[in-house]
Amino acid sequence: QVQLVESGGGSVQAGGSLRLSCAASENTFRTAFMGWFRQAPGKEREGVAAIYRYPSGGSTYYADSVKGRFTISRDNVKNMVYLQMNSLKPEDTAMYYCAAHYSVAAWQGAGTSPNTWGQGTQVTVSS
Repeated sequence: QVQLVESGGGSVQAGGSLRLSCAASENTFRTAFMGWFRQAPGKEREGVAAIYRYPSGGSTYYADSVKGRFTISRDNVKNMVYLQMNSLKPEDTAMYYCAAHYSVAAWQGAGTSPNTWGQGTQVTVSS
């Protein structure tokens, strides 16, 4: 059973916007944290953004590199997670993956890694 399916990637010029979507199976959507990672060729995987199951103040995480430009959200009725990406830069070019994990530490590079991943969607930002 496919548990996470991403969509919404594409090519855009610097300064543009894209919205990524992640459709989750019901069981996977119950995971405490869901969010996005990215990996560019030759670079380490980076935790981009994560959101707690019950969003409220302070229940999101963003990498410093995307703060103020990206916004993560989730729809608990549709089992969807979104990543709105604004003011895109060439360095945002990467494969973006949706993931689920019980701890936000996975996104913070704290020695734990999600075991549920989507297939990825490519984002390319040209200068």
